[in-house]
Amino acid sequence: MTFQIQNSDINDIDEIFRLYKVATDFQKTKKLSVSWPEFDRSLVESEIAEKRQWKMLADNKIACVWATTFDDPEIWEERNIDPSVYIHRIATNPDFRGQDLVGRIVTWVKVFAAENNKKFVRMDTVGDNPGLINHYTKCGFDFLGLFKLKNTEGLPAHYENATVSLFQITLNY
Repeated sequence: MTFQIQNSDINDIDEIFRLYKVATDFQKTKKLSVSWPEFDRSLVESEIAEKRQWKMLADNKIACVWATTFDDPEIWEERNIDPSVYIHRIATNPDFRGQDLVGRIVTWVKVFAAENNKKFVRMDTVGDNPGLINHYTKCGFDFLGLFKLKNTEGLPAHYENATVSLFQITLNY
């Protein structure tokens, strides 16, 4: 099976939201303290227009989606000054679970970060999820610990009064 990464386009938006729903439902089966809220459609439309929403294709099907940004001050606070790529909302198509999609994203994002002169690849998850922490560290991220956010204004609802797990890959190029 061949995997290909490219920007999502507006025709993908219904599938992106289907995958968000699948991911949210999966989070609820894990009985996590926090699961994703319903995201604002205009947020994803903006990400698509700004070429920050991505998809991984396999056999002409979307295997997973995610968003990137070069700025994330609400979550990363004073560390936001570091030149970084931030990954948000990885949602996997259940038909492609177990195929190391996060590992494939990591391989891609390291090149993407270098091409954009970034030193770090960063990601967060809400709450203390040992399974996810283990998964992301196996994919090459360093787990930086749990942090209480100071200001969640402007962030999606699941960040309100949240503790986040922060992850980082330091690039050496």
